[in-house]
Amino acid sequence: MDKPHWIAADWGTSNLRLWGVDANGETLFSFVSGQGMSHLTPADYPEVLADLLADHLVADGPALPVLICGMAGARQGWAEAPYLPLPARLDGIGQAAVRPDVLDDTRFLPAILPGLCVTETGHEDVMRGEETQLLGLLDISPGFEGIVCLPGTHSKWVMIENGTVARFETAMTGELYGVLSAYSVLRHALAGDTAEPPSDDGLASGLMEGLDGPERLSANLFRTRAAALVADRPPSWCRGYLSGLLIGTEIAAHRDWRQSGKITLIGTQKLCDLYAAALAEDGAESDCIEATRAVRLGLDAARRQILEF
Repeated sequence: MDKPHWIAADWGTSNLRLWGVDANGETLFSFVSGQGMSHLTPADYPEVLADLLADHLVADGPALPVLICGMAGARQGWAEAPYLPLPARLDGIGQAAVRPDVLDDTRFLPAILPGLCVTETGHEDVMRGEETQLLGLLDISPGFEGIVCLPGTHSKWVMIENGTVARFETAMTGELYGVLSAYSVLRHALAGDTAEPPSDDGLASGLMEGLDGPERLSANLFRTRAAALVADRPPSWCRGYLSGLLIGTEIAAHRDWRQSGKITLIGTQKLCDLYAAALAEDGAESDCIEATRAVRLGLDAARRQILEF
């Protein structure tokens, strides 16, 4: 196999995705490891990289550049890459990368991209990793301006103007679903064959209630439990209802973000399809970019910003 010219890395909380890239920007290989930030101490990172890249490192040659985005740059990660305050130009994030300690291993040269933050009182917020996906969006659609939604554990709603992130806000939709499913009284309604997908009927019902009454979220959440008890709703219906309710509430709560034109979604195809259907139900058009593609292109664009890398 040809030796990579550099390594692109998306180091998340749960997983690490690596791409080996040649001098022409073509991907030579890629793989996913379960060694995400939540499983590591700061001292573990150099050894993890060395082990995963062992077949591509040479002791007597130039150091292999490794450009990293995501949670490796968090305060609890390898080395903190400080957040850039808004407004933040996406074409400057590569220049703000930090160099973590590699513990005397000269075979690779890592750099970690920063996140972004909102410091305005009453609107404080942070993102880490999504900024690289946004940079990938600009690589796909140069000159893009408008609203981007990145659904996930912590959904991000972002306004891009003239290559600059002007505003963003986080909704903990995915994490709320996980916490409510595992630790709240609602877990009793969701218990059952988890291999059975959430029902379309439950999803549609929850979505409409979320869109129609986001201010009633607390009361509507309990309907998940009550519907199982008094209406004999099965777990698949309840899982669909809870998912639809949270997504519908998120979208309704961000109606003030709407502008003319489409909302661009960046995420997994499954999540993008759910959000696209919800947005359409609420009268909004959307298009989708797959998250893995966006982050890979974003890392490539960020590398071009680091002249000595």
